[in-house]
Amino acid sequence: MSNETTDRNFRIIYATSGRGGRSGWFFAVLAMAFFWGEATLSAQSRNQAPWERLEAAMERLEGATPRAGAISLEMPGVTQDGSAVPLTVEIESPMTEEDHVEALYLFATDNPSPELADVYFTPLAGQARFSTRVRLNRSQTVLALARTSRGEWLAGHRDVRVTVSGCFSRDDTYDYDSVMRTRVRVPDRLRNGAVGDVRTLIDHPMETGLREDRQGRTIPERIIEEFRAEFNGKPVVKARLYRAISANPYLRFSIAPSESGEGEFFWLEDTGESVTETFRIDAG
Repeated sequence: MSNETTDRNFRIIYATSGRGGRSGWFFAVLAMAFFWGEATLSAQSRNQAPWERLEAAMERLEGATPRAGAISLEMPGVTQDGSAVPLTVEIESPMTEEDHVEALYLFATDNPSPELADVYFTPLAGQARFSTRVRLNRSQTVLALARTSRGEWLAGHRDVRVTVSGCFSRDDTYDYDSVMRTRVRVPDRLRNGAVGDVRTLIDHPMETGLREDRQGRTIPERIIEEFRAEFNGKPVVKARLYRAISANPYLRFSIAPSESGEGEFFWLEDTGESVTETFRIDAG
């Protein structure tokens, strides 16, 4: 505790202890215990790793201890709009069958629901790199955990200061006539084994279930909950998206085909509605 906080606490204790004789001292002891406990909890929180302060992250780890600092997490340190905060995660990995990043879990520690996205890679991705935009309710820590095919856990985090909450926005800011319209950018041609950049976007409100309409009624949650990318029938990247992904979900990742072929992108809404887009890459 700072000196100022300590002085303030003792002034409160002193004022309490001056009333009621023995009972005053009793309440003084209680007050001292409260302030001491408050300071201890605060110190313990500061000394804990980000994942240790989040139950959802600890559940993923199942008792494992991740290697801190092994994930590059790129985000702005300060953002004026919490509704669409850019996020890029990159993990160094050979991305071979024997040694690759299998899963990436993203969390916002102080959102109403901490989960952001679960991303699953295969060696066909070529890189363990993923970008999207997320909603942040307030200033907080964004946490990334990753599991490799060898069973190792990795971690990284970034503190972001948010000026305006991203979980609430007006109900007249979205064109519902365009829902489920997709846009994709994929390289037409790649050298064998080269890594190509893939960008996808789908028009969708990603309703959080936290907003109200003009009549004060809660707008039901409605989100794109799953995305898949396949090439020649083999998985490249799969993602489980949560309600903190920004409206019009933007996903960027990599692909490294060793042969020419056809691919497919698939988006699934929580209502069961889905949409697909096909593409072709010539490798050689």
